[in-house]
Amino acid sequence: MTKSYKVRLLLLVLIDSCIILFSAFLAFFLLFPEREPGSAILSSALVLLFFYHAFSMMFGLYKKKWRYASLEELIGILYVVTFAHLSTLLAQVAFTDVVYGNVLIVTWLFNVLAVGGVRLGWRYYKHYGFTVIPGFERKGMQNTPYGKRTLIVGAGAAGRMLARQVRNSKSCQTQIVGFVDDDEDTHHLLISGYPVWGDIESMETIVKNQRVNHIVIAMPSVPKERMKTIIQQAKSVVQNVQTLPMLEDIAFGKVSVHHIRDVQIEDLLGRDSVELDLEAIESEIKNRTVLVTGAGGSIGSEICRQLLRFAPKRLILLGHGENSIYSIHMELSRLGAPTEVIPVIADVQDRDRILQVMQDYAPSHVYHAAAHKHVPLMEDNPAEAVKNNVIGTRNVAEAADLAGVETFVLVSTDKAVNPPNVMGATKRLAEMTIQMMSVHSDTKFTAVRFGNVLGSRGSVIPLFKQQIERGGPVTVTHPDMTRYFMTIPEASRLVLQSGALANGGEIFVLDMGEPVKIVDLARNLIHLSGFTEEEIPIEFSGMRPGEKLYEELLAEDEVFDDPVFPKILIGKTVPFNHEAIYDFMEQFPHLPPEEVKQYAINLANSHAHIGLVAK
Repeated sequence: MTKSYKVRLLLLVLIDSCIILFSAFLAFFLLFPEREPGSAILSSALVLLFFYHAFSMMFGLYKKKWRYASLEELIGILYVVTFAHLSTLLAQVAFTDVVYGNVLIVTWLFNVLAVGGVRLGWRYYKHYGFTVIPGFERKGMQNTPYGKRTLIVGAGAAGRMLARQVRNSKSCQTQIVGFVDDDEDTHHLLISGYPVWGDIESMETIVKNQRVNHIVIAMPSVPKERMKTIIQQAKSVVQNVQTLPMLEDIAFGKVSVHHIRDVQIEDLLGRDSVELDLEAIESEIKNRTVLVTGAGGSIGSEICRQLLRFAPKRLILLGHGENSIYSIHMELSRLGAPTEVIPVIADVQDRDRILQVMQDYAPSHVYHAAAHKHVPLMEDNPAEAVKNNVIGTRNVAEAADLAGVETFVLVSTDKAVNPPNVMGATKRLAEMTIQMMSVHSDTKFTAVRFGNVLGSRGSVIPLFKQQIERGGPVTVTHPDMTRYFMTIPEASRLVLQSGALANGGEIFVLDMGEPVKIVDLARNLIHLSGFTEEEIPIEFSGMRPGEKLYEELLAEDEVFDDPVFPKILIGKTVPFNHEAIYDFMEQFPHLPPEEVKQYAINLANSHAHIGLVAK
């Protein structure tokens, strides 16, 4: 028991004792002004004091932090005072001839008001100091010109928590001007000492009237589509917009209420992220040996991070670039997970080396993320695209088959559907390669088809950010170009979930909602960076060689009404000419670049369609 706790306990006991004794005698004098208090009232007061302290200890009244008192603490006081008075009444009935029933009733009322009042007065002082009206003039923020005038969107639990935290912070240079909320019952009322000015639709008027320069969206559980709309409304009236994390994350200690973050481009996708069947994945991965190719890349490294959650026995990080493999190995090693993390430098084009790695480590699961994926760059280097994406995939798949791997997951792309470019064509041929392997192998070979992955290397977002940092312009190829988008963690989860769902030969596709216009993405990123289109203009540069105006995931008539897993669709290739694929692999080293490109595109498109059937 610390010294401060002993002092606090002694002080509370003394204050409560004075209140109890004073209330008993005050009630007696009010009810019997002409009578002298005798030994009976003194003994009753002492008995009441005894029972009060006994029940206070029983209900933990002296262990509560009254600075944060709430309705629960007030109910505790009510219980203690009530039980103490009832016990005193029973003692009077059992052991004395005089029962002061009326005195005990008045004493009960005084004690509830005084004991509760002392606690709430202390809480009021700690929160508001000597401010007369809470919220009228906050300590440390007396209209300072350097503080943010902040409007909170959402007057629910998250918004109230944020308001209290900001109000109690001595260093926070933020002045809350109030709330907006769609609940009409809260309009024109005070919540946590701040006014609710109106609904979200009236945000623009409120921002102007209250001179708001900062908005925090405290609606962490709102659906993604609604969040997207609110963010766009907020960004249209102020540049500085932030969001509050999920209350569950705050409650379980993942983040604090201080962890307000800037609005991110992922918030504007307008859909919820895909979730995982954790038990199915854990049953596949736990205590097993798992190998990831391309482990140093954007997708491969995130797959490795996600895999550690499921405690594999060994995680093999295979990659060609030593710097990227070193970085992900050091990152994962610092986490202190029980998994043995092993870095391996190897090129998927080196068949003998890949065979050796597979035999040495004998993984049960292989996630093949190594690939060349940059469309214009591969247009100029078609042979390299074939060697890495097709021959490399064949090498890893055949090595996995020989090593007795249970599940092999190929990371593919939506650009493999009806591909007009060599990158998409080689990824389609890679899909066909593993599906050929699936026919005669005990290994479950499957592929996962992504849209564009936000923030991955070579994606449009880093390019736009660089252009904005340079002052613009932001270049977009075509005003009508659309793409499907997903986040890096979402893409990695899809890989793991598909491995758990695989029977062999399938192609899994994430239902990514509606495609997004690239020009809209550019506009949103400009606004999120705090600029206008007048400051950072958008220019249209024209479509590049091999680009499509829009991407496809699957044709409409090829999609089941019901997904195989929430937001995950499944497909399987119709029969195709295996010999044609093998012939191409043998012939391409001897062909000129243009013929390699056209050969690959023609071959991929002649067998590109997917029919959604179960294995």
